[in-house]
Amino acid sequence: MAWYDEAVFYHIYPLGLTGAPKENHYGAPEHRLQTLIPWISHIKETGCNAIYIGPLFESVGHGYETTDYKKLDNRLGTNEDLTDFVAKCHEQGIRVILDGVFNHTGRDFFAFQDIKKNRESSPYKDWYCNVNFWGNNEYNDGFSYENWGGYNLLVKLNQHNPAVRDYICDVIRFWVSEFDIDGIRLDAADVLDFEYMKALRHVANEVKPDFWLMGEVIHGDYTRWVNEGTLHSVTNYNLHKALYSGHNDHNYFEIAHTVKRLYEMGGSRPDGLKLYNFVDNHDVERIYTKLNNKAHFTPVHILLYTLPGVPSIYYGSEFGIEGKKERFSDASLRPALSLADYADAVTKNPCTKLIAALGNIRQNTPALSYGNYQELLLTNRQYAYSRNHNGQSVIVTVNNDDSDFVMTLRAGDASEYIGALSGEKVSVNGGNIVVNVKANSGDIWLPATPGNENAVMADTFHVQPVKTVAPTDNTAADQTAASSQPAQAANEKTAAAGSAEPHAGSAAADGSTEIHNNPAAVASKTAAAQPAEKTAPSQTQNTEPTTSQDFENGKIAGLQEAILAIMEKNGPVTDQMRRDVEANVYHDSLIAWIKSFR
Repeated sequence: MAWYDEAVFYHIYPLGLTGAPKENHYGAPEHRLQTLIPWISHIKETGCNAIYIGPLFESVGHGYETTDYKKLDNRLGTNEDLTDFVAKCHEQGIRVILDGVFNHTGRDFFAFQDIKKNRESSPYKDWYCNVNFWGNNEYNDGFSYENWGGYNLLVKLNQHNPAVRDYICDVIRFWVSEFDIDGIRLDAADVLDFEYMKALRHVANEVKPDFWLMGEVIHGDYTRWVNEGTLHSVTNYNLHKALYSGHNDHNYFEIAHTVKRLYEMGGSRPDGLKLYNFVDNHDVERIYTKLNNKAHFTPVHILLYTLPGVPSIYYGSEFGIEGKKERFSDASLRPALSLADYADAVTKNPCTKLIAALGNIRQNTPALSYGNYQELLLTNRQYAYSRNHNGQSVIVTVNNDDSDFVMTLRAGDASEYIGALSGEKVSVNGGNIVVNVKANSGDIWLPATPGNENAVMADTFHVQPVKTVAPTDNTAADQTAASSQPAQAANEKTAAAGSAEPHAGSAAADGSTEIHNNPAAVASKTAAAQPAEKTAPSQTQNTEPTTSQDFENGKIAGLQEAILAIMEKNGPVTDQMRRDVEANVYHDSLIAWIKSFR
């Protein structure tokens, strides 16, 4: 077990949070990083025990066009300021990882400046990719070169050059010796050379026990990057996309199938593929902006904190702030904030109270960090699963519907469970628990056994679901979400993140086909429903005919045809989506899904 196995991250974009100027004039240091020291206590209070902060080092503008890897950006202060900041984090038990922008440099970096001055005679002419002294560019350098993302401001390093590798490896050693950091997030890891990453991992193993390497990867087979030879983790853009669109479309199948595919990708082991989970960051719109129904803030974050992986909160999102991506600027995603404006947020702001409670539950519940994952119930609007560790089964329930929903779920060996958010207690009868999941909310059900008291947050935080800002018409919301999704995805780096999902955006486009509070929608492998008077003493359930045994055992071909037909009505069906359905990849979930229609 390493520290990052139990980490809850707080992500800071420092140039934005501190209100630094957009352009660096390389003047006298401004000690803005020191203004973040009060945030450390806030970060701890919100249940986080790790910080990802960056970019930090001298650059021209937004921070990713590095000028000097060994000098804190003078808009933020001095190296001493960074050393002090990391030390104060460590004093409060908070680990720190920095942004490592090792794919490219800025044009003011010393090696590039030497090429401009000495051209073919420069000893650094092979430090960059495809430097062509017969070419030119918009800066009229008299030569051309390979860049990142089409921006000549970002000059791509030649990662095959041993001198470049040695230099970057020395930078990592310097960061550890100078600042005592605990890990690095590799920018643009999905375009880094794999041998280059192996060299970085070798240094990571050398400099510090449990030094963590996490990479920015948008989509693909994450196991290419996450393994013993390269990185410990990568950004989970697949889950990011599923978490917001699965709520906007009332389509928990998208989320569940994404989770299952990633879990299987890691060998169906909780330690097989520990990805960096998030719902927003400095490159994508704020989750509170993206959600059609703001009340879904609650179930989205319950899932973020309890699904397999390492959860992360982007600064300010714990307050429920908005942030919409602009066409030519990310400034609205990276605002300056004053902590004084949110002094009482943990007790008065429902979003902050929820995040603080979830962080503390996560840190006090080992099953959420180490437990295996098992799906218990799945419909378009309801989802339940367990995380099982050391003989304890923690059960998570979420509901994206505007009505309460009663679930009968297979439980562990305990005689009683308690909701960590609600404080409600339920008894185990016949191996099952029966719980009422509030509208647009959820809970984390812990065995009521000694040792779990610290994880129950209800008495401390009095957590209530985040309220919707306006009445929501389900059908209209579903149709709006379906029509707006492509435009939203096009504005984000995640446009392709979930395109291969067999049911992404398709299971709930038509609100008229969905059914609420119907136990017949539970897959046959979940616990058998109790009689109505026992399962829902406070709620009247729908009484529809019991599904026949023939249906249970499956006319799979007919179900597949129905699924494909519904999917085709909601957009193009890719070959991969068709293969997943025809190969019956998710048998039980497909049956549950088709049964959830009237």
